[in-house]
Amino acid sequence: MQRSSSPPGVVFGTGAYLIWGLFAAFFGLLAFASPAEVVAQRIIWTLAVVLLLLTVTGRLGGLRGIDARTWRMAALASAALSLNWGVYVFGVTTGHIVECALGYFINPLVTVAIGVALFREKLTRAQWVALGLGALAVVVLTVDYGRPPVIALILAGSFATYGLVKKVIRLDALRGIAAEGIVAVPFALAFLIVLLATGRSELTSSPAHFGLMLATGPVTLVPLLLFAVAAQRVPLSMMGILQYLTPGMQMAWGVAVMHEPMPASRWAGFALIWAALAVFTTDALRRARRARHAGSIAEPVGEVATR
Repeated sequence: MQRSSSPPGVVFGTGAYLIWGLFAAFFGLLAFASPAEVVAQRIIWTLAVVLLLLTVTGRLGGLRGIDARTWRMAALASAALSLNWGVYVFGVTTGHIVECALGYFINPLVTVAIGVALFREKLTRAQWVALGLGALAVVVLTVDYGRPPVIALILAGSFATYGLVKKVIRLDALRGIAAEGIVAVPFALAFLIVLLATGRSELTSSPAHFGLMLATGPVTLVPLLLFAVAAQRVPLSMMGILQYLTPGMQMAWGVAVMHEPMPASRWAGFALIWAALAVFTTDALRRARRARHAGSIAEPVGEVATR
């Protein structure tokens, strides 16, 4: 059963998306390294920080109680998140911040599409309209870019997958992130060892580079913790609404600060996306109000029946 939203959950979700909105500025500083090295460093330093927190809080032993099914779920979440990280860093460091923002704008629509495809969820008429507008926007942007918006589509799909797994995985926030890091760290370490052995690693090229790489751990962990907590307390529809904070900030950074091109055709594609999100959000809020109203009517009846 889906949990209802709570004020702490909404606060945690808002904090996560605000921090993620600043990532375009932070990861732009890491353009000296390849996206693959940045992802490997993020995996290692994030795991180091979370293992330290588990040790300090006396909860490290709890990792031994994770069953095989949960490890498989953690591996799926880790793969989706690693893909998301790598594509995002590539987009930010190669001048595609606006396209990265597009990916997070369409993420709620992709989440709905996954719900239909995998869980056979029934959509309202408004949700079908939103999905149709989103699909039309992708077509318009494909014509504008001269190619499908691959970065945006991968970001949306990978993060929607991560969010769905986090919704059902039976682990608290810290243990969940630790499990995701544990299954990914052998690959990250092997890759970094190869880079160091061949002299292609940027980790030790300067103290500033080392410091920035080290910072990827706490910078990554804080919003992940906030998101993991919020994902278990806030409905997916509400998480989708909160998510608009991140792409809005990223798009503003890409256009106003990095001066990425935004021709009229691209604005038209984004306008279709925003129209889709307006329809989607309005419908979600209306259904949430109806559900709360139905609950307020049913509650006294339930009280009478149990007395």
